[in-house]
Amino acid sequence: MNPYAVMTAPADKPRQRLFIPGPTDVHPAVLAAQTLPMIGHRSDGFESLYAKCEAQLQQLFFTASRVYILAATGSAMHEAAIRNCVGGRVISFVNGAFSQRWYDVAVGCGKEAIRVDVPWCTAVKPAQVTDALTTALADGPVDAITVVHNETSTGVTSPAGEIAAVVRSISPETLVLVDAVSSFSGTRIPVDEWGLDICLTSSQKALALPPGLCFAAVSDRGLAKAKTVTSRGWYFDFLLLERYLKRSTTPATPAISLMQALSVQLDRIYAEGVEARFARHHRLAAHTRAWAVANGLGLMAEEGYASPTVSTIANSYGWEIDALNAFLAEREMELSDGYGEYKGKAIRIAHMGECWDADLERLLAAIEEFAGL
Repeated sequence: MNPYAVMTAPADKPRQRLFIPGPTDVHPAVLAAQTLPMIGHRSDGFESLYAKCEAQLQQLFFTASRVYILAATGSAMHEAAIRNCVGGRVISFVNGAFSQRWYDVAVGCGKEAIRVDVPWCTAVKPAQVTDALTTALADGPVDAITVVHNETSTGVTSPAGEIAAVVRSISPETLVLVDAVSSFSGTRIPVDEWGLDICLTSSQKALALPPGLCFAAVSDRGLAKAKTVTSRGWYFDFLLLERYLKRSTTPATPAISLMQALSVQLDRIYAEGVEARFARHHRLAAHTRAWAVANGLGLMAEEGYASPTVSTIANSYGWEIDALNAFLAEREMELSDGYGEYKGKAIRIAHMGECWDADLERLLAAIEEFAGL
């Protein structure tokens, strides 16, 4: 079978409009779930809703540990992880805009953050982690490392499982904190198997939900560390969240309408099949990269580390990105410019969430029409 063959989307699948790396299109049934009647957040009905979503998220994280659900963003979970799991020093590996943000969060929380720069468009490698951690340990303990699994700004995926393994071998007490904001539910991230202490994500990317929810799988080690850390705050306090989680609820009023949408979308994900969903994302990523190469466009991501959810492609022909998006807008589509220093020098095509093969084919054909390829 041709690996790039167009696969048929579900019969009720609307046209994909957004090929940007978040927010992504949301299925009408999921949008409609937000209009369900309001329920009390201390009611049996909400506790049942929360418990259902919790169990389904645990399966999707491949973890037997807890998953915290908050009305906030992925960046908020960056802060939660730092405030709960870092009392002393943290090493932040920076290979893009969002790993930079996590470093900035650590500094903003008053932590001793050791920044390790890795060239953009390349992955964080286990050897780099080994060198940085070994050097830092010469001056004392390191509470945690932060690494972004899928750097949205560059379309690069770092080998989080391999990174966690080297951390465990060098410094078993050092926690591994991982941002999976733009990869979660688009590829397999077995939290327990890899030994991740925090794996965080948010709702508006591959999960294909409206913005406003964030999630974190937290290991027993992560929770135990929180007990030793002061100034955890209140809203992000893992110990407080844990107490309420045992009752299938949250300390503060949750985003009930978003939780109802989450429940519907999780059912849709399991109806498609988790492994089938992962395969679809990887297939779309391979198709995008093959199309780029076939049309003389360079790939920005380091070979072997390209993202399954967002492809960063060199603007080899010097297209005016605003003009390209104006052309696409007439066809009800949109893609992203390059990020930061790559603005105007690259395009980012997200193929995540509700995106199917026919959607991607429609986008790529429109780009070819615009460029005369």
